Amino acid sequence: MLSRKNKLLLLKIFGLFAVVRGYNVMVLALAQYLAAIYIFSPDLSVRQVLFDPKLFLLVVASSLCIASGYIINSFYDAEKDLINRPHRTAWERLISQRSRLLTYFSLNFLAVFVAVLVSFRAAVFFGAYIFGIWIYSVRLKKLTLIGNLVSAFLTITPFFAVFVYYKNFQEVIFAHATVLFLFLLMRELTKDLENLKGDLVKNYRTIPVVYGEQISKAAFSILSLVTIVVIFILVNRFPIGYMYLYYYGCVAILVLLLVFLWKSKSKIHYVLLHNLLKIIIVSGVFSILLIDVDLLLRKIF
Repeated sequence: MLSRKNKLLLLKIFGLFAVVRGYNVMVLALAQYLAAIYIFSPDLSVRQVLFDPKLFLLVVASSLCIASGYIINSFYDAEKDLINRPHRTAWERLISQRSRLLTYFSLNFLAVFVAVLVSFRAAVFFGAYIFGIWIYSVRLKKLTLIGNLVSAFLTITPFFAVFVYYKNFQEVIFAHATVLFLFLLMRELTKDLENLKGDLVKNYRTIPVVYGEQISKAAFSILSLVTIVVIFILVNRFPIGYMYLYYYGCVAILVLLLVFLWKSKSKIHYVLLHNLLKIIIVSGVFSILLIDVDLLLRKIF
């Protein structure tokens, strides 16, 4: 049996994992590797990509930055989260604010150190990325629309590190990135609807706070239509293998989400919408495998 001290330590480890959103960090790392194999470096073998030490360091640096970003977000949103997510906040409060800040600075230092092992430019890139996350957490996230745009951009920024590393500037990559960016924007809008109560109390100038729920729903609808158009262009213009199945599935789900959105009136509805969008985004990570099914089957068998 675990002693009380060991149980508390174990709870704190789980609490820290929750604070840094460890599951999201792992999904990001997987997404970077899959994108590197199937999108950014189609001419290289899987072995060359998987055992590339510089790519590994870039993924590690990205993961450390993302983890530290979640910490600084939770630090500045502590009071708001007490209102919007009291149960999750109670779990995360096992980690003191002092411990969070110490971990935040440690992760950032490690991220830059790891990036230096790749190149000086990589260190500058991740240094700027860390600063961008900090200024977003302190100031930009409270601004109408700007907060949504910056959050979505910061989420896809780690992919740019891998993208620049392979120097692959094909149009199809920008098409995939555009769809992902639009999905992230829709998720941010849904989060704002979900967190409306806390944002009102803490004076966050989100779209639902400034313009109301109906305008937010209209903005979500416009983004959905734009996403559908981009998806059809992507599917019909670029060779993406069987990944078209994922994108057509997204179109069908978006239509259903729009119907559900306009009928939504309470926080629980917006939480459900938010989770569905997260599932779509995470599913997109694994659907990358559909770009080259033959390659996948060769590796399995």
